[in-house]
Amino acid sequence: MVFDKKSFYKYVVDNEVIGFFREPVTLKSGRVSNWYVNWRNPAEDVFLIDKLSDYVIDFAMSIKDSVPPDCFYGVPEGATKLGVITQFKWGKKHFWDYEAGKHVLAMGRGMVKEHGAAKDKYFLGVPKGRTIILEDVTTTGDSLLSSIKALKNAEINVVAAIGLTNRNELRDDGKTVEEIIMEEGSPYYAMSNALELLPMVIKAKKPDNNIILQCVEYFKKYGTKELEL
Repeated sequence: MVFDKKSFYKYVVDNEVIGFFREPVTLKSGRVSNWYVNWRNPAEDVFLIDKLSDYVIDFAMSIKDSVPPDCFYGVPEGATKLGVITQFKWGKKHFWDYEAGKHVLAMGRGMVKEHGAAKDKYFLGVPKGRTIILEDVTTTGDSLLSSIKALKNAEINVVAAIGLTNRNELRDDGKTVEEIIMEEGSPYYAMSNALELLPMVIKAKKPDNNIILQCVEYFKKYGTKELEL
């Protein structure tokens, strides 16, 4: 299983995961941006999410010194479907022990259930064993961090966090997503990042110069590095 980064980046650009707003919008982080990363298109298409889950598995197995996980789990609700499909395919790959009780199909609740056992309040199928948590887009990393804490409170072993795309932004506290996730005891890996993707999309889509300048200014203000075009 070898992760083909060039092929994955083409997949991202071809399926319009990253692009531009005609008018800047306010993100969940409170920052105003004229560019977006949105994994909705692949998440709503059976063929595309099937392909995406293959990329995720290949990427996870390509992480240096990694130990194969027992479970993939998607952050509710942005990566729920991806987590379920990836774990389903991962379990079936283990043909030598593909039988009842061997591979959990885990899923987190979008809203905490008020009644029932503690773990049932947060999960529809509790992750078991070495767990890789999946996120679609990481900006400040708050959603991912909250999910990791919920997993650890349930005594689940989170061995890594994987983001489909890192927006390469510093948090308001000056830290990177990688730093805050590592502080929680889990390494963070991004399958793609905005600093590499934006120049590709600018070349392909040819937005007007004002949008390009706004992207450059955005990274001067919030980026982990300046955008190089």
